[in-house]
Amino acid sequence: MAIRSSLFAVAAVALAAVSTSASQYPMLDTVAQKVIQRYQQSTCEQLWEARGKPKTPEQQNAIGLLKGDPQMRQVFLDEVAGPVANKMFECGLLP
Repeated sequence: MAIRSSLFAVAAVALAAVSTSASQYPMLDTVAQKVIQRYQQSTCEQLWEARGKPKTPEQQNAIGLLKGDPQMRQVFLDEVAGPVANKMFECGLLP
């Protein structure tokens, strides 16, 4: 749950503007790369602090978009899962 919260908090504003197309999600690729970059450039302390922050309405909307579109969510998570999980493991956020 904390993993998902941190991940979506970083991408929420950009994801709110994502429009779904029939075949791909080009904006989603851009957002995913920004999320990956954010995790790679953040210190462990910054990631720990970000865990407890409340979500803005824009972030809640973006999370709603991903919850409502399993295909979009799958594409997003497939792209960010490896790099984000590695950083979280290094920072002790994952067992």
